[in-house]
Amino acid sequence: MVKLTLGSDGRAVDLPTSENVSAENVSAENASAENASINAESRAESRAEQQTGSQTFDASKSAAQAIASTPDRPNPAFNHSTNAILIGILLTLLGGAFWGANATVSKILMSTYHVTPLQIACVRQIAAGILFSITAAACTPRKLTGAMKSGRTWVSMAVTGVVCVLLTQVSYLCTIDWTNSGTATVLQSLNLLFVLVYACLHTRRVPTMRETIGVVLAFAGTALMATGGNLSSLSLPIMGLLWGLADAASTAALAIMPVKLIAKWGNLTVNGITFIISGLIMLPFVRPWATMPQLDWRALALFTFTVVAGTFGAYWLFLEGIMRVGSVRGTLLGASEPVTAAITAVLFTGAVFSWADFVGFGLIFIMMILLCKRAD
Repeated sequence: MVKLTLGSDGRAVDLPTSENVSAENVSAENASAENASINAESRAESRAEQQTGSQTFDASKSAAQAIASTPDRPNPAFNHSTNAILIGILLTLLGGAFWGANATVSKILMSTYHVTPLQIACVRQIAAGILFSITAAACTPRKLTGAMKSGRTWVSMAVTGVVCVLLTQVSYLCTIDWTNSGTATVLQSLNLLFVLVYACLHTRRVPTMRETIGVVLAFAGTALMATGGNLSSLSLPIMGLLWGLADAASTAALAIMPVKLIAKWGNLTVNGITFIISGLIMLPFVRPWATMPQLDWRALALFTFTVVAGTFGAYWLFLEGIMRVGSVRGTLLGASEPVTAAITAVLFTGAVFSWADFVGFGLIFIMMILLCKRAD
């Protein structure tokens, strides 16, 4: 008898010594069949993850980050009929709108129910992380179990969870607390400037003309929002402006740091683990079970919305949409996020915007288009 090793898992079969030639053929055939089976499983997981729209990591819920990592053309897996494009547009608009409404819901929880930004961030990160992990277990189980068994991966996940998730969530909520949901969402869009600086330094190049114009517009828009058109004074609270810039910087970090993790383990797995890690880090300091103010049924409903629809659901809708319409259309449709945030801030929190705010919003939106749009 001779032993032949088949496949990548090292299984062995015993064959008669007198049939060496036949054994080699059997070995090759079985190895080929096993490899084909493994490849089929891998493709099935990839299709499952693609169907969830998890092509990018966006723990900060920034629409620009999703667009920046998505191909210009729609995903060829989808039918590019008029109906398919319309469905993609609707999904993208709804995803952005849920993100924008989520910011206003957070503002209501902070201003009406006196829930702190840290309490919202802690509860939302753990709950949303569990939802992402459950989805990963259903759609890409091998990636989830593989990441959980890798010690080196846990270190990278922990660093990403602190820098990209915890800091982004806390700084964004603090910006909302000091200003309003519309202003905070627009300030977060400045993350593209930080990404541009990194890209230019990393590739040792100077910004293109399009990028330079975008930078100038971003600074002009931010100045108008911060001063209300009067450059001798600030109309925004200084803490609100500083938290907004910190949010933009940390949001830019998540476009850079977790790229290798996502390529290896997938978006759902990375989102699930990093969200849970960041929430657990905050848990002993925030202690929401002991410090959370009394919440009525309306507050509980708002908390449910911010986790299920405003975080998990918004990711799925927006990313599923831009897979159908492509990133260029997605850039324009992503404006539903700051627009919804501004409208809901006015309707439900009494926020007031000046002419300088609207002009600043417009300049920063143009900057987003210039920096996100790629050459065909």
